[in-house]
Amino acid sequence: MRTARRDDADVIVVGAGPAGSSTAHWCAAAGLDVLLLEKGEFPRDKICGDGLTPRAVAELVRMGVPTREEDGWIRNRGLRVHGGGRSYELDWPTLTTYPGYGMARARMTLDHTLAQHAQASGAKLLERTKVTGPLRDDDGRVVGVTAQPLDPRGRADGPVTELRAPVVVAADGVSSRFSLAIGRERRDDRPMGTAVRAYYRTPRHEDPFMESHLELWDGEPGKSDLLPGYGWIFPLGDGTVNVGLGSVHSTPARQSAAGIDYRRLMETWLAKSAPEGWDLVHEPERGPIRGAALPMGYNRGPLYADGVLLAGDSAGMVSPFNGEGIAYGLQAGRVAAEAISQARHQSTDSAREATLGTYADRMRADLGGYYTLGRWFVRLIEHPEIMRLCVRYGLPRKVVMQFTLKLLSDCYEPQGGDWIDRVIAGLTRVVPSS
Repeated sequence: MRTARRDDADVIVVGAGPAGSSTAHWCAAAGLDVLLLEKGEFPRDKICGDGLTPRAVAELVRMGVPTREEDGWIRNRGLRVHGGGRSYELDWPTLTTYPGYGMARARMTLDHTLAQHAQASGAKLLERTKVTGPLRDDDGRVVGVTAQPLDPRGRADGPVTELRAPVVVAADGVSSRFSLAIGRERRDDRPMGTAVRAYYRTPRHEDPFMESHLELWDGEPGKSDLLPGYGWIFPLGDGTVNVGLGSVHSTPARQSAAGIDYRRLMETWLAKSAPEGWDLVHEPERGPIRGAALPMGYNRGPLYADGVLLAGDSAGMVSPFNGEGIAYGLQAGRVAAEAISQARHQSTDSAREATLGTYADRMRADLGGYYTLGRWFVRLIEHPEIMRLCVRYGLPRKVVMQFTLKLLSDCYEPQGGDWIDRVIAGLTRVVPSS
């Protein structure tokens, strides 16, 4: 699969977020030569809620990433849910598939830790390296990238060079310029979310629950429309909490038409709806309120074609249910690496292409049905009257909330388990996975 005279690596990974670093780690662990290219310089920030579900923790465990408390990791028991004048503390479910706890870690340090872990596994990390485009062979297959070094201020700091590899993984985030350069446009029939967040100091920075607030009003609480989304407070254990909110619409067009000022919405929410005891109504401790788009439900594809795999936000691997993307990015890296390493040992071009194509098949088989349910869920909750019904009649019933926790967090037994697990697993199998 690799031609030693021409190739600089067995695989080039564009972007060193969770998906890219996971891919680089697993490929290097399988004995492949890996180039991991990162436009920024670590440590660098990313807009995120910083919460890790048990599904994400399970991927970290598989990778062998140390998650010791003394290194800045904090565990949480579950989710504290508020809405409709009620609240519940819901422990993460006890499952054989995932650990019984979640975690939190600021992306400033999480991404750096994962990139270092990939390096320790044998990947070569090139920071301040901007990928400027693809390299193609005469048949149009991508056989590498063009890249340019950057100075600490992000300006060009050297000539554009060619880096060759038989496989390229695009893990360069929501905008995924590499995907656009090879003609993989964003789908307009998939949900798009927006999240804003900031960090605040609080005496409750070690609270054992992540907190979710299900009522987001676009004006005066109780006198305006409920928005499809939620606010959160995620303790980080370092004296601070990540505070933010996210909203979702069924298509980018509907999102644009909503015309929501998310920073103003968050300021209003903190002033009027934040719970007592957190001491949050003050200027952010670390930087201003910042926002980012959340590409959901496989909004870009194909996941594999012509030598390029898409992973993480580049492929829209964010759950429409809760805005979670880290777990799926980590999973995508693991599955991608298995397909890449197996393809390397195939003896014909057609066999190699078929093996690389199993990446897309496996990811769609595992997540396609779940994302389809998520798309349907978003279409329902973007209607304010349905949101009101959900808050009014769903929250008073704890069994409904337990079902909702498993469904929205994607933490259920895919085989066996209790009746809730079986219902969710059955639904994901019978709905379309495209």
